[in-house]
Amino acid sequence: MRIGFLSTYPPNECGIATYTEALRAPLDHRRHETFVVAQQGGAGRDVFGVYDPKQPFAEQVFDVSTKLTPDLVHVQHEYGLFGQMHGVQFIDLLMRYRLVDLPTVVTLHTVYESLTRPQELILGEIVEHAARVIVHEPYQKQTLREAFGDRYDIENKVAIIEHGIRECGPVHGAKERLGLAGRKVVMLCGYFRPTKGFHKIVQRLPELVERDEDITLVLAGKLRGVEAREYRDKLLGMIEEAGVDEKHVKVFRGQFPQHTFDTVLSAADVMVLPYDVGAQSGMMCQCFAMGAPVVASNLRAFQNAIDRTGGGLSVDDDDQYVDAIVDLLHDEPRRRAMQASVREYIRETAGWTRVAEQHEQVYRDALCEDSQPGRYLFVPECDEQAPVFAEDAAESSDDHAAAESFDDLDFTRQPAGESERAGRLAKPGRDVSYAVRSGGGGAIGKMSPKQ
Repeated sequence: MRIGFLSTYPPNECGIATYTEALRAPLDHRRHETFVVAQQGGAGRDVFGVYDPKQPFAEQVFDVSTKLTPDLVHVQHEYGLFGQMHGVQFIDLLMRYRLVDLPTVVTLHTVYESLTRPQELILGEIVEHAARVIVHEPYQKQTLREAFGDRYDIENKVAIIEHGIRECGPVHGAKERLGLAGRKVVMLCGYFRPTKGFHKIVQRLPELVERDEDITLVLAGKLRGVEAREYRDKLLGMIEEAGVDEKHVKVFRGQFPQHTFDTVLSAADVMVLPYDVGAQSGMMCQCFAMGAPVVASNLRAFQNAIDRTGGGLSVDDDDQYVDAIVDLLHDEPRRRAMQASVREYIRETAGWTRVAEQHEQVYRDALCEDSQPGRYLFVPECDEQAPVFAEDAAESSDDHAAAESFDDLDFTRQPAGESERAGRLAKPGRDVSYAVRSGGGGAIGKMSPKQ
């Protein structure tokens, strides 16, 4: 099928941009056609970076996306991506799609346990007018049930598909490359924002060092906008005031393109996520992909992810962080068991390949495809030997996966081309990954309307 995404997209820095890029790759591999209508700045193959959320955009996005004749549109929704007043402009666009009977699937990336009145108003319109809705956590579906009762057939209309995890492995030699050889690395990574709670760990740095002289706290991140500059400066000031030797703390700043980011995460013995707010965490999924056990706050989404994967610990109180971190650092067999548990979970459930399969079923439900005659046909130019039909490509992918044991793979990262954002599951002489390509230089329009 031809799937039109509405989302942010790389090189714009945004977790949802990365999410969409990662989801497209296995869908393309399974013989679907995809394109993206993105915010200005998004670029790559069949990516059209056309809209500015600060300006009226519904008519423009509708015109661009419908001219490309998708079978359905899949929207990655976050309130802030669609302008002021909780992104109310998006409702205008959603109604336009419904008026022309173009099925729309909406992934709600932020659904808190308790909704504000504006959130309830916006989500009510989305659930009513979208063909299907996706959330990442069971409690988020329950939130919608409690908010809307029987009005919108939540049970059948809302699917739960958790955040995908890259099917890759850690970068070998990461500690050595970052000057951390021989150190027990405790890491805080991400944008500097007060709600991420990094200060809770920085203020406990002297206690961590007292418990283990080999600990190095790594603070890796950057500002996103200027609003958090005061918080960034506060963190750096706290590090100075801690009075510990420089071997016990490192600060890495920068843009962190994918390989740099992966190298940083791969150096962590324990990743700490002391967040105060969050409906789900792409960062936790990145940690799992790189084999980094996590110690996290007791946000419901974090607890659920840890319970599912066995990939870390959650704490109920800030004073428990030090004990949890040190205990995990001193228990290598437990860390190894966590890594093995996560690898199995990625292979069986949460790898992007499996997540794409779940999306396919939602798409079919939105299109009522099972009741339509015929088969969708798309013949890619690049591979004359490839399966023609999407379901045949899926079977080929399943056979391929069965031929490789995830646990036996040598997690050796292969060199990637300049235009590739790829975590690779590598075995000598065989590449079993999907390269997610995002070229530069503005929107590339190569997709033509179906005749």
